[in-house]
Amino acid sequence: METKPQTLSEMAARLNRSPVYVSGLQKRFELPVFSGAAYSPAYIDFLRGLTALRTFDVAEETLRDVWQLEKKLLYLLHVDSTGSPTWFLDACGQTTRMRRRLLLTNHDLGVEIHTRMLQPGLNFSVGAPELFAGREMGEDAIRVLGEYIKLHARVCAGVQAERPMVREALEWAKRLKPGT
Repeated sequence: METKPQTLSEMAARLNRSPVYVSGLQKRFELPVFSGAAYSPAYIDFLRGLTALRTFDVAEETLRDVWQLEKKLLYLLHVDSTGSPTWFLDACGQTTRMRRRLLLTNHDLGVEIHTRMLQPGLNFSVGAPELFAGREMGEDAIRVLGEYIKLHARVCAGVQAERPMVREALEWAKRLKPGT
């Protein structure tokens, strides 16, 4: 895996997609756009995940819904405390404790996602007190987590259903020879 920042063109090449396609993803998912070699490996891993899920016929609209729920949940848990413009992507590429990680952002929630348990008072940021009590914020985070779990299950079921077709397509592609 590449560890140095990449340009848009390099990132597109790593994803085997055109820069126009990658720019479209950036726009539709409202991702930060940088100049020069400023795209981190985590940023590329996020786009790789989107591309992989699209390969398994997960609709882009569904992925945007998952993305919005994940960001909302991370905001409610105050994970946006790093000051990084890509704070929501910075965990992409991590490979430990996958059952505790969100699908697209790959953020580790600290508990297995399907347990529907969160620590409502959890706050990763240092700052002013909240407008609402922790109980109210926790209930909202648990509600969002419930929505996320339903959508996550739908995505996973779709990927599992598509796996045989992808396997067949890979077998079929072995017959193709360049120049024939």
